Amino acid sequence: MNTSRYGFDQGLASLRQALIDMGEKVEKAIHDAVVSLKQSDLALARRVIDGDADINRMEEQIEEAASSLIVTQQPVAKDLRRILIAFKMAGDLERMADLAVDIAKVTLRIGGEPLIKPLVDIPRMAEIVQTMTADSIAAYIEENVELAYRMAKMDDDVDDLYSQILRELFTYMADHPNTVDQAILLCFVARYLERTADHATNLGESVVFLVKGRRTDLNR
Repeated sequence: MNTSRYGFDQGLASLRQALIDMGEKVEKAIHDAVVSLKQSDLALARRVIDGDADINRMEEQIEEAASSLIVTQQPVAKDLRRILIAFKMAGDLERMADLAVDIAKVTLRIGGEPLIKPLVDIPRMAEIVQTMTADSIAAYIEENVELAYRMAKMDDDVDDLYSQILRELFTYMADHPNTVDQAILLCFVARYLERTADHATNLGESVVFLVKGRRTDLNR
């Protein structure tokens, strides 16, 4: 048995599992942040904010593990890309978690004030983003370019929902000027989710780079 290769494969397996765990945490943060908004659940919003520190630590652990693999195993070519991509994906996941925190902070700013209208499209955006996140991690583990491309196409649905939400909220503000403050906050939430989807698309682009060795803009 090639002990050096075995050590690398074990280290890479641990790195992949850490990314899976981090991705699941981020998916939950996005879900819980939007639920907190929809249900005016201030306690849940605070848990999302408090939980961000754990996700930050996970990013640091992935970076440390990746650095250790590079130093001890000195990988080249695709093996090196596998590790560098883990670095990049952890960074995108961390920023997605920060955006979930931003949504939770909107929940706290609105407080117990009733929502100006039932939330339908914002939770739908969140569901798509969660699916994109899970699919991008799966695409990395499986080195599945087709899944990465399919995942990136979901970003178009998020963009469409974002535009629709803005149109509806701007119309609502024009008809109900007293709702402007909350409507603007809801516009921010939609923007945060749209940016989260962009980061998920970045994850897919990282997978394409891993497999094909070239940069690809999946937003085109």
